[in-house]
Amino acid sequence: MAPLAFVYDRCASRSARRQLEMRLMGCHAHADRMGWVLAAGGPWRDLGAEALAPHRPALGDLVAAMRAETCRRPVLLLVHDWGRLATDDTHRQRLQQRIVEAGGWTATTFGESDEPAARAIAAGGRHDG
Repeated sequence: MAPLAFVYDRCASRSARRQLEMRLMGCHAHADRMGWVLAAGGPWRDLGAEALAPHRPALGDLVAAMRAETCRRPVLLLVHDWGRLATDDTHRQRLQQRIVEAGGWTATTFGESDEPAARAIAAGGRHDG
């Protein structure tokens, strides 16, 4: 069964909303190329101050929706690039960990993915990388 892709992005600046929409279109095109199904209700966006805050309401909603689907099929968070989660590596890794805890993995439109690590963690293994 094809994975269910939950598309996410964030944008703090009103002047960058056009770039946001272009990134989201790129995510949709990437999901199509990969044969992934787009999750209903998306894409999820955190805008303005919420895009920079540690707590991201839209991302929280996405994680809840993802968790509800994990028993039906593989799920993943799709972002344009890692910076769309957070520019700070530690914060980004914490957000990626939330996705793993929900039963999914994170991928970018550039072909980057934490799927192997997420699968190892889900299987009760350890991954140090």
